[in-house]
Amino acid sequence: MKYDVIVIGGGHAGSEAANAAARLGARTLLVTSFLARIGLMSCNPAVGGVAKGTVAREVDALGGVMGRAVDRTTLHFRMLNQSKGPAVWAPRAQCDRGLYPREVRRQLEEREALDLFQATVEALLIEDGRVAGVVTSDGSTFRARAVVLTAGTFLRGTIHLGPRTRIDAGRAGDPPTIRLAEQLEQLGLQAERFKTGTPPRIDGRTVDYSRFERQDGQDDGARFSHWENAGGLPPLPCWIGSAGPEVKAIVEQNLESSALYGGAISSLGPRYCPSIEDKVVKFPDAERHQVFLEPEGLETTELYVNGLSTSLPPDVQRAFLQAVPGLESAHMTQPGYAIEYDYFSPDRLNSTLALPDLPGLWLAGQVNGTTGYEEAAGQGVVAGINAALFTLGRDAWVPARDEAFLGVLVDDLVTRGVDEPYRLFTSRAEFRLILRQDNCLWRLGPVAERLGLLTDNERESLEHHLQQLERTRRWVSETRVRPEELNGWLNLRGGAAIPETQSLERLLRRPEVTLEALLAADGPLTGPELDRDARTTVEMETKYAGYIERDRERAESLKMREEHPLPPDAEYLEFESVSREARQKLDRVRPTSVGQAARIPGISPSDLQNLLVELRKRSAPGVARETVKRED
Repeated sequence: MKYDVIVIGGGHAGSEAANAAARLGARTLLVTSFLARIGLMSCNPAVGGVAKGTVAREVDALGGVMGRAVDRTTLHFRMLNQSKGPAVWAPRAQCDRGLYPREVRRQLEEREALDLFQATVEALLIEDGRVAGVVTSDGSTFRARAVVLTAGTFLRGTIHLGPRTRIDAGRAGDPPTIRLAEQLEQLGLQAERFKTGTPPRIDGRTVDYSRFERQDGQDDGARFSHWENAGGLPPLPCWIGSAGPEVKAIVEQNLESSALYGGAISSLGPRYCPSIEDKVVKFPDAERHQVFLEPEGLETTELYVNGLSTSLPPDVQRAFLQAVPGLESAHMTQPGYAIEYDYFSPDRLNSTLALPDLPGLWLAGQVNGTTGYEEAAGQGVVAGINAALFTLGRDAWVPARDEAFLGVLVDDLVTRGVDEPYRLFTSRAEFRLILRQDNCLWRLGPVAERLGLLTDNERESLEHHLQQLERTRRWVSETRVRPEELNGWLNLRGGAAIPETQSLERLLRRPEVTLEALLAADGPLTGPELDRDARTTVEMETKYAGYIERDRERAESLKMREEHPLPPDAEYLEFESVSREARQKLDRVRPTSVGQAARIPGISPSDLQNLLVELRKRSAPGVARETVKRED
């Protein structure tokens, strides 16, 4: 059978890639080993957090699956970091592990241009040096001009439970993908290995909750999706406790039984999500480590024990679990484990996540050395959009670093590569005051409309939201507030009185004043009903106007460099005035612009200047003279 785009894998990257390609009108096939596990949350059933929550909302603004699936299956929602600046506000939701995959599949089945097929892809079909389709384990052959590989942890995946127990698996209960991994290696793709892990799960009926601090979610109307207002599920609490000296002693006594410290694993894992063994070894002075009990679903009592990821044997896991105050009688329902898997260095990809060395192939998700559902979903959207645009004969779309966290993610991967599992943080973005979670729709909704990713109803909804934004801006700039209206209210909050009538815009620049408080039932103002995101966005634009304008000026300066392309066929290894290390890195990354070249680690200012001189000497058409003139 013939398709435009074939997506291998039905995880978070694969689901978003298939959805995006089908939304653009490309005839798309998603092939995965178990259709019932499309969108499965293999680790913690949670989405969001710092930077990650913004990515999830960006994916949603582009018509993605994740935001709507989260909102419909939320058990526990919080907006993190609200006591800090708006650049680090972060939505996070705990979801129902069983219902989330069903919701993802429901959305995919709404896409008329998308077919689903259950099978394991055994090999890529290669014709005339390019990918032309896939061959599955049941002998089926499917042809396509574009294939998106989102294999997650399945490529030669190996689960470790202690130093001697090894299970070939892509995740617990699923076999690994071996033959495809071997073929990719034969085709010249050099695989490397990373590892990740999960904590044990426990039966919530065996927990003494009096020893834990209860944490309820927030119900203030915040959501991930811009397109609908799903109410979520009946809320469940999370619980916060700690692992103290008793747990530390058990782990220390059994370090040689750990797959990580017993020699069974040599691969690097995610630094920002360490195992309990790593915590004990690398932070020896820490007396306690936080433990979070998080619900798995409405129809189960099982809890996810966040903070105790491990590769120790099950009997040791039982011992350290029962050393946690409140878990003395805890019954472990699933042991935690570590998993090693193949990934490919993403600096071999171009900015659309295509692999130039093997035309017709795009890579997205953990196969590119990343970690996290949100990073996978973000790559899936970018790869799916660009694979479809390629088959439709349209120009590629590459998000810029000042346009979206997706642009930061993709540019970091293809320019810098990875030396550990990559995780997004707000600190990775130069323009984080512009890239906030509240303005994702304003930034990317018009892009989604222009590309053709939105349905008719979504286009109408986008227009409504944009009108709400402008209406809110006008109301804030035109409204005048009088001293007799405000001063009593300001006094109660410790704020200075206003001596005369002034604009609401000026009043909002005060740190103690918020639109939410002004318009509350006991607030001093009445006003129009305002869209939540529009209200937040206008307030942030008002309070931080100077900083935001500075970021925009810096972004424009960067854009000038990005707009000057480098020739795709530049013979960097022959540029003798450029250092050997820089030549090798330029030749490997093949940057598309001066700006991207400047971001490659190891490229010094003098290397960049000499690069421009070399290009001028070779008279690269439309690049060298103008670029050198500006840089000099």
